[in-house]
Amino acid sequence: MCPSRVAEGEERGWIVPIGGAEDKEMRRRILKRFVQLCGGRDADIAIIPTASRLPDTGRRYEELFDRLEAGRARSIGFASRQDGQRDDYLRQLETATGVFFTGGNQLRISTIIGGTPAAKLIRERNAHGVHVGGTSAGASILSEHMIAFGKEGSSPRAGSVRLAPGLGLTNRFVIDQHFRQRDRLGRLVAALAFNPFAIGIGLDEDTAAFIRPDNVVEVEGSGALTVVDAGDLQFSSMADAGQNQPVCLLGLKVHILVAGATFDLHTRCASPGTLVDDKS
Repeated sequence: MCPSRVAEGEERGWIVPIGGAEDKEMRRRILKRFVQLCGGRDADIAIIPTASRLPDTGRRYEELFDRLEAGRARSIGFASRQDGQRDDYLRQLETATGVFFTGGNQLRISTIIGGTPAAKLIRERNAHGVHVGGTSAGASILSEHMIAFGKEGSSPRAGSVRLAPGLGLTNRFVIDQHFRQRDRLGRLVAALAFNPFAIGIGLDEDTAAFIRPDNVVEVEGSGALTVVDAGDLQFSSMADAGQNQPVCLLGLKVHILVAGATFDLHTRCASPGTLVDDKS
């Protein structure tokens, strides 16, 4: 699923994956920043709760964005592939200044929305400047290659991760979420063994990557963002490892970033930036 082309003279919208369990009650730094990015009181946020089986997920995010003083936040109830071509749903996406995917199961998003006119429109709108974010499963779906599921653990093992096509806003990274809380380093590294071009981004809970149009990642939130860079990978035993066997990988580079730090997806360079004191 290739990203839509950005027209000359235009900028792609921001891409905002969140590691799940974002603060919704206290400082709400991540969601506040997303609302402001989308226009604040002039924002029109389309909420897509498809990943969740809970019937009130869309309504809860409508109320949350309303409390954050977004101009408008409306849930779109994609429940079948036929919904992905409904004119009223497509019109809502066409007028939105931001699109937000909730958490749940990322395979529900890919199997219900993937390949539909709605998915194509979201890619096109992002290429024309509309900001797209998502939390937990809604973060995983944003890239071209998506971690569908996998095993927990710190060591990469053959067969420990399954990849599926994502929404395709970008092909520059692979996202994993609830990263430290669910011990997911091994499966993210295993995913990169299949595709060393991409950058691995592991997001702790209440932590987001605000990815600018120039492909610089800005970290926000109370946790850490783990960057795994396999661009200079020297050796991989993935092709020869048996099922569930550990994989030998040489030449990986790892960065641990916190709020205020940055990572350039073009140059693959990290910077501490202006670190944010979470107690301030």
